[in-house]
Amino acid sequence: MPGSTDLDDITFLGRLSEALSQRIEEQTRPLFDEAGITIPVRSCSLLTALGEAGEASAAELARALGQSHQLVVQKCPALLRLGLITQHADPADARRKIFRLTDAGRDQLHRLDAYSARITEVYRALFEEIGDVHGAILKALNALADKPLAERFSE
Repeated sequence: MPGSTDLDDITFLGRLSEALSQRIEEQTRPLFDEAGITIPVRSCSLLTALGEAGEASAAELARALGQSHQLVVQKCPALLRLGLITQHADPADARRKIFRLTDAGRDQLHRLDAYSARITEVYRALFEEIGDVHGAILKALNALADKPLAERFSE
């Protein structure tokens, strides 16, 4: 059979990146539980961005995070159900929803800050063991932004 059947092959870099993300999420949830953090693991950056903005629309949050509008909108219902954010209509445009942290959301961000100090040290120790994955990911993202795969493929 032609082609690679090794799913850990370089061809499947996206799959491996997603597997790393999934593994980090799975291993983070118990740590969050122990720290009293109820934020969904994959919504931490969204809550942080909202905390920094004070209030923002989904489109503004998407721009701040470099994510799609659709992804941000998909994460908001869970944050609303958990009581971490509120939403209200923009007085200038009723179709546009504005999000804001609740007191519970601010409390969760404080817990996340304390957790972040500790997990940063854990990641640094991991990177001493395996190399700077964080730096490599940032370099890869920037390189692909500067010169996309299609351009590299045609060379």
